[in-house]
Amino acid sequence: MKIRRGRAYVPGMSDLQAAITYLADLSIKPVNHTPPAGTGTPRRDGNYRAFPVRVHDARPLAGTLSLDRQAFQLVPHVTALEDFTDRDAVRRVYDPEVEALVARVTGASKVVVFDHTIRVVDRAVERGHRGPVRYAHNDYTDTSAPQRVRDLLPPDEAEARLANRYLQVNVWRNISRHPVETTPLGLVDARTIAPRDLATCDLVYADRTGEVYAGVWNGDHRWYWFPRMTRDEVLLIKNFDSRRDGRARFSLHSAFDDPTAPPDARPRESIETRTFAFFDAP
Repeated sequence: MKIRRGRAYVPGMSDLQAAITYLADLSIKPVNHTPPAGTGTPRRDGNYRAFPVRVHDARPLAGTLSLDRQAFQLVPHVTALEDFTDRDAVRRVYDPEVEALVARVTGASKVVVFDHTIRVVDRAVERGHRGPVRYAHNDYTDTSAPQRVRDLLPPDEAEARLANRYLQVNVWRNISRHPVETTPLGLVDARTIAPRDLATCDLVYADRTGEVYAGVWNGDHRWYWFPRMTRDEVLLIKNFDSRRDGRARFSLHSAFDDPTAPPDARPRESIETRTFAFFDAP
């Protein structure tokens, strides 16, 4: 892979220093106010601050990563979908692809796609999309994950599914024809996250209030990224696991500014697809 302006990607040599926004403490209750896509910019309440971190190149480790250990995994995946802004085509073509992929990787007996979010750096609100999320967070909590299952499934099926193991997994993809050059996604190795590092944060929408975990600063967190992600690979991110047996249950991730990006770097365009993966045993 060649980087524009003559800079070549060298495996294992793309570690970098970056600033990641965290909660510095819990002196102010964290609350996220999220307007409908294309109508405004999200607002965060809380004592947030940017901290310098070392972000490690994960590509040399890609074959050893797993959802149950690190809570994230890079997977090659070619899609037949051409236009990710065509919602009907996304449902018709992409959803079955994602469900099959998550089932294959996790071993789940049933996978349900329930949401898509396109994020762009350039003119997000004007184009009807959202911008990248620039603070350490995890998308679901011990309260919001089962509630979301109850919101999505008929009552009898929801309770039956909740009695067994289930996961919430995001599938993150670059939707540009060019590799990601700006605002890449950083991820924390779940084995370096302590319970106290996850603070419950209200997520306020126009029609409902949910919960996420906001990351509280911990210098022990080990951050990773995958330089120059292409359209033909996806990141799987585990945001929730109902099983409590020592495997990764939550993650922390955030967009960040790549200080090595060239001045003429193309703005990032990505889609995250949210899924629940259900199993037939606890």
